Amino acid sequence: MGLFDRFRRKRSGVMRGASSADTEHLIGWAAQRRGVEGYLEPRTTVTETTLMLIAHDGEWTRRRVDGPAAAHRLTRKIGIPLYEVAKVGYPQRMRDYQARQRILRDRDRKASDG
Repeated sequence: MGLFDRFRRKRSGVMRGASSADTEHLIGWAAQRRGVEGYLEPRTTVTETTLMLIAHDGEWTRRRVDGPAAAHRLTRKIGIPLYEVAKVGYPQRMRDYQARQRILRDRDRKASDG
């Protein structure tokens, strides 16, 4: 037993997989926006495979999927293109959206502080 082992949380070693709620969220989100594209994020040691949907303006959402095949089926079902983040990266419009949101949050925070 290591010096800090007793302070670490015990983990079962099983990551949470995708649920029907995850799939429903992605379908509903895509239906309410235009210019949506899917970006497949590979499984890591910390998270399962995820699908990030990015709209025309850079707004995005992310949910777990049951692997790359499930992501391909879902994006075909809703009629959007699918890209692999490891190959193409994230689109600039997503980073621009994040920057705009940060500016708005800072502006709101300053306004509420008086």
